[in-house]
Amino acid sequence: MSQIIIFYPIIGMVFLTFVIGIKMLASRIKAVKEDRMNPAFFLLNRGAKQPEYLIKVSQHYENLFELPVLFYIVIILIYITNNADYLYLSLAIVFVFIRYVHAFIHITYNNLTHRRNAFLIGTVLLFILWLRFSYQVVMLE
Repeated sequence: MSQIIIFYPIIGMVFLTFVIGIKMLASRIKAVKEDRMNPAFFLLNRGAKQPEYLIKVSQHYENLFELPVLFYIVIILIYITNNADYLYLSLAIVFVFIRYVHAFIHITYNNLTHRRNAFLIGTVLLFILWLRFSYQVVMLE
């Protein structure tokens, strides 16, 4: 397997981040135009009540800079140590798929149980990636 393929899931995560960022911008514009939200609110994100659709997408955008950071790090470390294989690739692809599911749930119907389950599955997958990588690092010494 070519080691570079391990970056494909990262490309998927970055794409998701840009899509949610664009959705957030569109939601902010909508809030100003349709819900008469004062644009000055966005200077410090204070002083107005945000519509629910804007809160959901803004929260999700922030989420994409939390747990996924650990994903980016482990994938880069896997590549640097020349450990990429089909198991890592499969785990990474499923993690990214679950993050898409999580995003869809969060910014649409936002069922807490469904969202929690998607989050937990993604967290377990990421933990497995880190556990396997940690084991390989320890065994190489």
